[in-house]
Amino acid sequence: MNQQTRTARGDRRKSYTFAAVAVAAAAVAGSRAVDADSDWYRELDKPEWQPPSWAFGAVWTPLYASLAWAGGRGISRAASTERTRSAAALGANLALNATWNHLFFRFRSPRAGLVGITLLDVSNALLIRRLARTDRTAAAALAPYAAWCLFATALNFSLVRRNRPR
Repeated sequence: MNQQTRTARGDRRKSYTFAAVAVAAAAVAGSRAVDADSDWYRELDKPEWQPPSWAFGAVWTPLYASLAWAGGRGISRAASTERTRSAAALGANLALNATWNHLFFRFRSPRAGLVGITLLDVSNALLIRRLARTDRTAAAALAPYAAWCLFATALNFSLVRRNRPR
């Protein structure tokens, strides 16, 4: 194995490791704010199409796995001058992802949550566009994540409408 091959494998390993650690950190940071059993959350007027509480964990686990894989692949396949930007885009996206939980659950503000998740949707589109420039497979792997976030945005919007302050 020549030096160039070893360097490429090392860069690839670093990219996947960064993405996996960043996704895990965001998942932990976001989950710390969620309390779906709180009186506040239970008393919200929810739409009939809201999934049961257990479904959120069941959906987020594979979404986070695909996000880590797509992020690692996208970063590793980017030109060396673009890797830092791709990693920063992933990091910003994950920060917005974790922030939504705090805005909605910790601060008990569906309105602030709606602002946060709308920013996350924009970040998703920008991240997909960035990754598509170098790796369409990585970008396509983010489609279920982006779709779920759009569903969550619709749900958040419904909660804002149904629970207006009186």
